[in-house]
Amino acid sequence: MRFFKNSLLIALLIFTSNIFSQKDSIAAQRKAKKLLRSGNKLYAKQNFTEASVAYQKALASSGNYDKAAYNLGNSLYQNKNFKEAIPQYELTAKTTKNKITKAEAFHNLGNALMESKDYSGAVDAYKNSLRNNPSDDETRYNLAVAQKMLKDQKNDNQNNNKNNKDQNKDQNKDQKNNKNKKEQDKEGDQKDDKKKQEKKGDEKDRNNKTNKNKNPNKDEEKNKKQPKPQQGKMSPEQVKQLLENLNNEEKKTQKKMNAKKAKGKKIKQEKDW
Repeated sequence: MRFFKNSLLIALLIFTSNIFSQKDSIAAQRKAKKLLRSGNKLYAKQNFTEASVAYQKALASSGNYDKAAYNLGNSLYQNKNFKEAIPQYELTAKTTKNKITKAEAFHNLGNALMESKDYSGAVDAYKNSLRNNPSDDETRYNLAVAQKMLKDQKNDNQNNNKNNKDQNKDQNKDQKNNKNKKEQDKEGDQKDDKKKQEKKGDEKDRNNKTNKNKNPNKDEEKNKKQPKPQQGKMSPEQVKQLLENLNNEEKKTQKKMNAKKAKGKKIKQEKDW
């Protein structure tokens, strides 16, 4: 019995909570709609910035309010905030159950992606729009334009890649040529240094030869400076030697003369005892 009373109390609390939550949800929806209408008036006056604020408040009151998200996307798009508009269109396309609204959300999503130069994403968005509304010629035309822009973009990327490769190839070639030129310049400098050294060596040899040719003159000058003995004049040593020679000759002559005088005569030997 006690368990039954507790179960009844819990059920009553849940029921009451659901009633209050429904009331809060209805109040939030009413607030969101009111903010939506306020935003629409501002949008009609082309006051897109304040309109965006009103739509954001509407979404804060009711997060899945697809109309507020769609209108917020439109006001951001009008202010050329294309990247900010993209998630709002994506939210609308995801939450709305109305095919026409979904098709319009995808169409505008494609436009925002085109402005952002995301042509691949734009092609997908237009295709999704046509799946929900196949009779929309405007979307079909935009799809054709997006496909052409995507093709041109791929071709441009390929050409840019090719140009970059060619440029890198040319740079590598230039670097190689510069390297070869530097090596050639280095070899040329080495040859020039060698020639300079050889030239210096030749100049040194010529200078040595010139010095050798000059040296005899210096020797001649030196010899000229040194006094030479004059003919007819004798040095004291020569005079002394000559006198000694004369004395010796005189002695020899005297001995010869004495020897001639003593020839046939006995030579008396004197004894010193």
